[in-house]
Parts: sequence; C-alpha cells; structure tokens
Amino acid sequence: MSAATTTVLRTETRLFTREPGTLFWVMVSPTVLLVVLGLIPSFREVSEDLGGRRVIDLYVPVAVLFAMIMAGLQAMPPVLAGYRERGILRRMSTTPVRPAALLTAQLTLHGVAALVSSVLVVLVGRLAFGVRLPQNVPAHLLALLLAIAGSLAIGAAVCAVSRTQGIASAVGATAAFPAMFTAGVWVPVQAMPDALQRIVQLTPFGAASAALDAATAGGWPDGAALGIMALWTVLLTATAARWFRWE
Repeated sequence: MSAATTTVLRTETRLFTREPGTLFWVMVSPTVLLVVLGLIPSFREVSEDLGGRRVIDLYVPVAVLFAMIMAGLQAMPPVLAGYRERGILRRMSTTPVRPAALLTAQLTLHGVAALVSSVLVVLVGRLAFGVRLPQNVPAHLLALLLAIAGSLAIGAAVCAVSRTQGIASAVGATAAFPAMFTAGVWVPVQAMPDALQRIVQLTPFGAASAALDAATAGGWPDGAALGIMALWTVLLTATAARWFRWE
C-alpha cells in the first residue's frame, strides 16, 4: 500500500469513527440482532427439523452476513457517491493523491469493519448462547473473505450506477432487502423449503450462507458455493469498473 493510500486511509478512518449511525449499523446492529433473537426461548431449543441444532445456531452466520450487507450496501455507496457528487474525486485527480487511493481506502475500511463486526458476532454467540465456534477455521475464513469481497463488489456496483448520494442511498437500501432475504435474516436458508434453498444459494449471500454453515460444522464448503461467490464478485467488480465515473 502506497504512502498516499495509507494517509487517505487514516483520514477516512477518522471520518468513519465520527459517524455514530454508520458505526451502529455496521459494528453494533448485527450483534444486537443476534442477542435479541437469542433471548427468544424457543430459538435456544434443539430442533430435530434443523438436524439437532437450534435456531440461534443458524443465526450466527446470518448476523455475520448482515454485517456485510450493512457495510457494503448501506454504508459505503453513499460515501463514495457523495465524494463524486461534491467533486472531491475530480479535484483529487489533479493532485499526487489519485482518486483510486480514496476508493482503495473505502474498500479496505468497510471490509475491515465488516470483518471485526463478524468476529464480534461469533464471540457473543459463543459466550452468550453457547454457539460453537467454527470447526474448520481455514474454510470459515475463506468463506468469510469471499463474502466480504462479494458485498463490497455489490456496493461498488451500486455506487457506479448511482449519479448522486441520494440515489446511492436509495439503491443500496432497495438492494439490501433481497440481500437480507437471501442471507436468511427473516428465515434461515437452512430452514427454507428445498426448492427455495436451491434458488437462494445461487445468489451471493445465499451461497455465502451455505459456505459459512458448512465451515462452522467442520467441513469444507461445497465447491459450487465458493464458485458462485467468486463468480458474483468478478461480475460485479467488472460492472463497477465498467460504469464507475470519477465525476
């Protein structure tokens, strides 16, 4: 990472920490969601329909994906679109600090925020509700990083097709609802009917849910799930690169 990018990253980090709304939705709300659901007695009971697991066990990876949705679709697009709308990216192009440094800093910042929030969710799930830690750590980390890359790619694509900050906020919020459904926020993917599961698992967050669930159980995610996540990331990144404008 260049010195310019590092400087921009430090500046953007300070700005990020001064936004209480963003901090709450990215860093706190996923854990709050898990705690609220964990306080429901029936969610802490073992269910044979779920293969001997509890509903709260399924919601740990869901809350992890919720953190990524908040970072990639809700937090990042309005920031980048706002910089472009106010002409900040255009002015940066005339300085030694190129606009790409700001884009790199934003992707890094929101990716790290999603990762930290995910770790917090896993730890609270373990300490508060006895949810077992991921049994296959390398596989879980791989699935986690692919999921973060996919969520940031979606956010970059949203920013690319949104001319203003307001439009980016609206498009990101609209895209967040189907993303939350496919991530299992309302109904865990594992509890969906088989036909719906197969459809949902073709989406970025549906595939991520399957991959995280497999790694948590101690196995390796299905190659199809990892492939779908990687494919979506490549396609969305290409879309963002094709349509993104600095001004």
